[in-house]
Amino acid sequence: MEKRKLGNTELEVAPITFGGNVFGWTIDQEKSFEIIDAFVGAGFNFIDTSNNYSYWVKGNDGGESERIIGNWLKKRRIRDKVIITTKVGGRGKTTDKPDTSRKYIMQEVDKSLERLQTDYIDLYQTHYDDGITPVEETLSAYQDLIKEGKIRWIGASNFSPERLTESLEAAKKYNLPKYETLQPEYNLYKREKYETLYEPIALQYNLGVINYYSLASGFLTGKYKSIDDLSQSQRGKDVQKFMDERGMKILKALDEISTEYKTTSAVVALAWLLQRPSVTAPIVSATTLSQLEAIIQAPMLNLSISAVKRLNEASKY
Repeated sequence: MEKRKLGNTELEVAPITFGGNVFGWTIDQEKSFEIIDAFVGAGFNFIDTSNNYSYWVKGNDGGESERIIGNWLKKRRIRDKVIITTKVGGRGKTTDKPDTSRKYIMQEVDKSLERLQTDYIDLYQTHYDDGITPVEETLSAYQDLIKEGKIRWIGASNFSPERLTESLEAAKKYNLPKYETLQPEYNLYKREKYETLYEPIALQYNLGVINYYSLASGFLTGKYKSIDDLSQSQRGKDVQKFMDERGMKILKALDEISTEYKTTSAVVALAWLLQRPSVTAPIVSATTLSQLEAIIQAPMLNLSISAVKRLNEASKY
């Protein structure tokens, strides 16, 4: 499978990132191992997690996802074959607001390394910008961690365009590590914010884009066609907001095009993302091997100019 360079880093990733938020949430360790094995076995190599996944589950403390990935890495002994990205700075069991201070980053990176059972993190991302800590303080902390060999590259996720640009310019001005990736929300339904505010920044600074909610919490798979379908999964409640006139137009276009290509709506929705000029490796989760098929097939589907145009028209904002 052809790999894509992640921004200006030396990392070469397969064009789909596996979203590890499901580990320790909707699937247990045994099932997680099965899914990761199949994902890596199909030629993919990029896994995303965070230090706070999945603190929102009753009985969890946060870090469950990292711990499962760490147990998998220890058992399979193929650390050099996979690229691991985790995040810091988001809310958690004991933190009710983002924190990007040097003190917090320094204490959390060691916890993540211990849970992941690894000596280094390939890509360490600021999960949420707290909007208060000077960007130079955050970047300086990352600089020290890079020097110590604990992390290799850094990325940004939930930032305002202004703070993201400020961080990128500060890195250049003060010779600090630069964010090389951006993890925004982006999919066929949620287009406007990314395309108008963030895509220009990503293209200007050559940021690798690993967007989340690539299938809009499952809405773009086509399995939710009415309010009655929302009870199908734990994430159904997150889908209702997409079920408006525009959302139905998108589902109709996906259904028609997937029929023409003899595939599924999920594959088409991901293929559309993969043909966007700024997107590197969309993040997608799966809880069953059948769901994983969409992840495996998407990079192999080359949509025609006409198909892309129809999807753009159906999802226009």
